[in-house]
Amino acid sequence: MTGKYLITTDAWFYGPDGRSYRAVWGEVKIVSDDFLGIKTNMRSSNWFARVGTDDDHVIVAGCQIHYACKRENKPNDEQTSDYEVINGFAKEFLRPSHIYIIESQNK
Repeated sequence: MTGKYLITTDAWFYGPDGRSYRAVWGEVKIVSDDFLGIKTNMRSSNWFARVGTDDDHVIVAGCQIHYACKRENKPNDEQTSDYEVINGFAKEFLRPSHIYIIESQNK
């Protein structure tokens, strides 16, 4: 797994900006649990995806990766349309993106 991926995680996580995210996009490198400096037990993930650069990255446990879409171009990180059903009717609204973009953090 090399290149840029949009990775959807099983659980929400917080970015350094304090916002909640459900996906991360950037350059991916698969690493083993050795990088942690400890050996994980057999009930823990023993591989991880490092998304980003050596100096600016997010580590996602392999067991938390739900989907991985190879995508070289940056996905939409602006507002996106969504909906919720209230009393049987769909109410559409705009919401912030839930994708953490690693590369935009350095700009």
